[in-house]
Amino acid sequence: MAELALHDYARTLMYDVQSLAEAEAGSIPTIFTRRVLEQLEEAGIVANTAVGFHQEHGIVVYGFGVSEDQSTLDLYTTEYDLAQGLPGADKLTKSDAGKAYRRLLAFLKKCGSIRHNHAETSEVHQLCEGVEKALASATQIRLFLFTNQVSTSGARPETTEFNGLPVTHELWDLTRLHRHETSGSLGEPIVVEFDPPLACLSAESTEPNHSVTLAVLPGELLAKLYDEHRTRLLELNVRAFLQARTSVNREIRKTVLNEPGRFLAYNNGITATASEADFVMDEAGHPVAIRRMTGLQIVNGGQTTATLHHVMKRDKGDLSQIKVQMKLTLVDPDHLETIVPLISKYSNSQNKVSLVDFDSNHRFHVEFERFSRSLLAPAVQGSGQGETRWFYERARGQYAAAEAATKSPAERRNFRLEHPSRQRFSKADLAKFANSWNGLPHYVSRGAQKNFFEFMQLAKRTPPAVDSEYCKRVIAMGILFKAVDAVAKEQGAGSHKALVTTYTMARLCAATEQRIDLDRIWRQQEVTPALRSAIEDLCPLAMGKIVVQGRHVTEWAKSSTCWEEVSALDWEVPEDLAAELLSQPVEFAEDTSEKEEAHLSEVRTIGSDEWEGLAGWALQTRNLTPAERQLATSTAAKLRTESEITPGQAAQALAIYEKAIGIGFSRNAA
Repeated sequence: MAELALHDYARTLMYDVQSLAEAEAGSIPTIFTRRVLEQLEEAGIVANTAVGFHQEHGIVVYGFGVSEDQSTLDLYTTEYDLAQGLPGADKLTKSDAGKAYRRLLAFLKKCGSIRHNHAETSEVHQLCEGVEKALASATQIRLFLFTNQVSTSGARPETTEFNGLPVTHELWDLTRLHRHETSGSLGEPIVVEFDPPLACLSAESTEPNHSVTLAVLPGELLAKLYDEHRTRLLELNVRAFLQARTSVNREIRKTVLNEPGRFLAYNNGITATASEADFVMDEAGHPVAIRRMTGLQIVNGGQTTATLHHVMKRDKGDLSQIKVQMKLTLVDPDHLETIVPLISKYSNSQNKVSLVDFDSNHRFHVEFERFSRSLLAPAVQGSGQGETRWFYERARGQYAAAEAATKSPAERRNFRLEHPSRQRFSKADLAKFANSWNGLPHYVSRGAQKNFFEFMQLAKRTPPAVDSEYCKRVIAMGILFKAVDAVAKEQGAGSHKALVTTYTMARLCAATEQRIDLDRIWRQQEVTPALRSAIEDLCPLAMGKIVVQGRHVTEWAKSSTCWEEVSALDWEVPEDLAAELLSQPVEFAEDTSEKEEAHLSEVRTIGSDEWEGLAGWALQTRNLTPAERQLATSTAAKLRTESEITPGQAAQALAIYEKAIGIGFSRNAA
């Protein structure tokens, strides 16, 4: 069954990549690289990625990335077999992989000379410039090889060095990509082995779904774990995971450097979770040491972890005396989404963010999926194709699973016709479309995870009413975004295309005061000629403010100052576009259900006795109008008889209650 799933995934992957390449007139290996990087960036495995291709004798590179703390430089290369349809055909050998890694190192050695041979505005020049800047502050290098083949090599190559920096190797073959994309909301589990086993104290648990173990970790081991896994170690610690850079605590750093022997006494340690653990047992069958942990996540203590890593890498400090206490909770994977947010919440009362912000089961995403999947997108005029559907992937791998569920080649063809892969979009894509529309390109530029978090924060403050109209308009934002992206590519945005796209769209939406007719875009499934012409006019101006010689473009685009400069561009909406704008900005209805529930809950909490007392007080003092007094009386009666109180009545009753409190009502007064 697993092999069949891999076949299905391979087939879907190739179709997806080929369709995107045809739609964008792009290179298949480059499109494949970008697709993989989008998946890995969404999972927090890579960050600040830029796709850029260069090849010459002994050199092949497809892009680079930089970790959030600037300490890790990633280089990407791809081996894409155009004939590969099913796993089991041609394999990627250890020799093939070694050659690909050597070509990346060769690029790194010649990066400076390659840059000088290309114009400043070229993609290759920008690629080399970005790599050189990243290399200047890096303390380690990771070489990534992406392939649609199945690798025959076992263990990854040993760590090597480049100019004194450690170089590690990451191979993402078809099998690993399949495992990652179909594994659910989180990526591959982090596995930690202890040799010798780590002594522990395990408490007896009466709970069927979790148990708690205490241990003391060597500080050096914790720092090395963070060095290897970075923010993946903090995926369930949303606050730490989403900081622009996981911060270094000065006091923790001071203790590590000056009083390492007191670290265990001063520091609160870490709270961690895991899905499995292999224990050493004593004669009575009690756990006394940990051999292995699977699915390790640090849900509280991210700052401690990051500070130890900083001391080890930046300060070159000695962590041999550092010990860190760990409370480890083993959680049944089926109850991960229920228990972990509570562990995080209660282990740090200041942490108001929970796993629900990433959760594919969050109400917003469930509703968006339900409505969007029911929509039939109108046929594009002149395309020769009928109605289609946009496929919202609220959990990774849904599209591949839906295609695999088809029972025959004919059904599979029909699925692809009805759900073109170019019309598949994820939670990260949705957040990117919406925040570009809402004038937040600096958030979009901070990467998929951080932008998604900001989108959810806004959605929580002002929750949209998710219905068919809302979904159509968000998809229309996506069509607009893709149109801008195509123009940015045509105009040579190169490796900075993603940044130029979001800024151009944000500036366009700001200039038009969000009066672009999204409903028209949905009906036509494309932008109008006037809108495309305006994008072509605006795009190079925005690019000139973003891609600035001497500036670190990726970091610059993350700043609000960059958005201020793009916002100040001297650009006016062309007359032909102005003629088709709406008279008012596009409006989105607010979902008031949670607010209404809160109002009803508050009315019930006040209680029938107090509502009755308020009515009596109002009658005696004549401080309320007869209508207000009657509403207080009817509220008390409805609570006693458990009759329905409408949201409007609840809101009015609470307004009366607040008014009464303000002019002297109290329980005692009643």
